[in-house]
Amino acid sequence: MKGLIWIVCLLSSLTYAIEPIAPIPQTLPYDPQKAALGQKLFYDPILSKDYSISCASCHKRAYGGTDGESVSVGIYQLQGNMNAPTVLNSTFNFKQFWNGRANNLREQALGPIHNPIEMGFSAAEAVSRLKKIPEYKESFQTITKRSLITSDDIADMIAEYEKTLITPNAKFDLFLKGKSTLSYEEQEGYNLFKTLGCATCHNGVNVGGNSFQKMGVIIPVKWDQKSSDRYALTKREIDKNVYKVPTLRNIALTAPYFHDGSAPTLKDAVKRMSYHNLGITLSDQESAYIISFLKTLTGKLPKTSLYR
Repeated sequence: MKGLIWIVCLLSSLTYAIEPIAPIPQTLPYDPQKAALGQKLFYDPILSKDYSISCASCHKRAYGGTDGESVSVGIYQLQGNMNAPTVLNSTFNFKQFWNGRANNLREQALGPIHNPIEMGFSAAEAVSRLKKIPEYKESFQTITKRSLITSDDIADMIAEYEKTLITPNAKFDLFLKGKSTLSYEEQEGYNLFKTLGCATCHNGVNVGGNSFQKMGVIIPVKWDQKSSDRYALTKREIDKNVYKVPTLRNIALTAPYFHDGSAPTLKDAVKRMSYHNLGITLSDQESAYIISFLKTLTGKLPKTSLYR
């Protein structure tokens, strides 16, 4: 199934090869039964130790698939140290989490459940709780054709639901397809986005999410040893302050920004990234143009999605 998704993305990229960004496809193949069960699990706090949060607690529609907080809060009001990445269009990411510790959505789905300061449940505890609910037990059995529920089954259902959370038909996608035009400000912003070098890292279907890059590659930023960057996984000095490049899809909705939520506004994020990663100090006018372009990346959830 993952192969089919990337074939669709590749074909889109080939069609619009002259541009660094490709439109989001209208639909992706998915299993409706699995997605329906995954949706139920996504919104149910049953998978958190104290029944206080669900996946949806940190991935809300109103905030573009994030939670609007600098860092997320888990069970027993425990505070994390990372900004919640958007769940929207996450199926297009080449890795999941800021440091890429999950290879796909199935691996990612279990991460928050097992994290002691997020949902705080072991695989065995999560399975045990679900097995006690007849409705869940029956739903899993109908899909998997067996009475046993595993943690992999839980991940499979949630990941299948998350495949449906794509946002095609952004104004910029329609522009690429010749179905819309950009305003002067939006076009100027896109021109700057390309000529200044933003598109070097933010490209492809997801306008990011397809590489690891250092934050502060030109003008360094202070390293936070508590941050979950690539160094936390590899212990290589070169990986300090290295993160997965975030998607810019729906970016106007997902403040605050960066891995630590330290940029409160889109203007602040644009100026800081331009300074630290491009070595450029943008004028207010240039920032305004780029922000105008970024707002054209806000898409629409497909009609098949019941994301709330």
